[in-house]
Amino acid sequence: MESFLFAINAVLPIILLVAIGYFLKRVGLMKADFAKAANKVVFRVFLPATLFLNVYKITDFGATDFGYAAYALIMILVLFAIAVPVAMLVTKHGERRGPLVQVAFRSNYALVGIPLAQSLFGDEGAILATLLSAVSIPLFNVLAVISLSVFRREGEGPSVKKILLGILKNPLILSIAAGLVALAIRALFVRWNVAFRLTDLSPIYRVLEYLSALSTPLALLALGAQFEFSAIKYLRREIVTGTAARIVVAPLLGVGIAYLFFRGRFSGAHFATFVALFATPVAVSSLPMSQEMGNDAALAGQYVVWTTILSAITIFLCSFLLKQAGIF
Repeated sequence: MESFLFAINAVLPIILLVAIGYFLKRVGLMKADFAKAANKVVFRVFLPATLFLNVYKITDFGATDFGYAAYALIMILVLFAIAVPVAMLVTKHGERRGPLVQVAFRSNYALVGIPLAQSLFGDEGAILATLLSAVSIPLFNVLAVISLSVFRREGEGPSVKKILLGILKNPLILSIAAGLVALAIRALFVRWNVAFRLTDLSPIYRVLEYLSALSTPLALLALGAQFEFSAIKYLRREIVTGTAARIVVAPLLGVGIAYLFFRGRFSGAHFATFVALFATPVAVSSLPMSQEMGNDAALAGQYVVWTTILSAITIFLCSFLLKQAGIF
């Protein structure tokens, strides 16, 4: 029951913000044009600030257990590789394939996953989950950009050169690269015994934190303002497939394979991290990314809503079964 209550508490704020956005639309306070513009700002300004800070906050790669990190990254790539042909079989609409691929491998790790790992295994779970975020979140975003670049609206399929240029010019990729550069400079300063850090520029650093803090709530309000229940009728096939991939297939593979083959290698804290990575709903940022990169934003929004609602059951089952198995 404790695990179920935590799962509800983790996803309820997301659902409530979406509901508030939907209510604001119904009473005329948040128009569709505003929501679309909000997603654009989230994608081009707020999310890049978040990713830059996530990378810059990496403290020490040497503290990372590369065995569990390698397993997690390989499983993300496996989910991506499986999702691509499945998406091509499930729908003939190019603009729907990218969001379908994205929902299979990309979780709401930062917002739901890391707090979940702490709830399941205390500070040790939180530390391992935070360390894993240093490599998993950049990989999520790189794969998301690839899937959303390759699959676009019919007639908009770009050449390989254009896809590569689009990836390199993507604001999220650029922000990750900028974070890595800042991280490298910080490492040099440490080696040269230079005391200066980016955090010493307090006004600039605080502005980045403010921008980062806006990304998730604004994206959720915009999602609510754009959400249409009528879309379920014509997107049913894609919604069912993608939601099942996120809340059934991803945890079965990501957590199940670790248990079957590596439970002697991984600790309870590692499994808490795997549940956080593979059993949580799709990332909220998948909607603004889909919209801004010419994919089906309505489908991406449906995925955020339904995977968030149903993930409470998945999180509960994963934590309950692992407790019964003596992992937690």
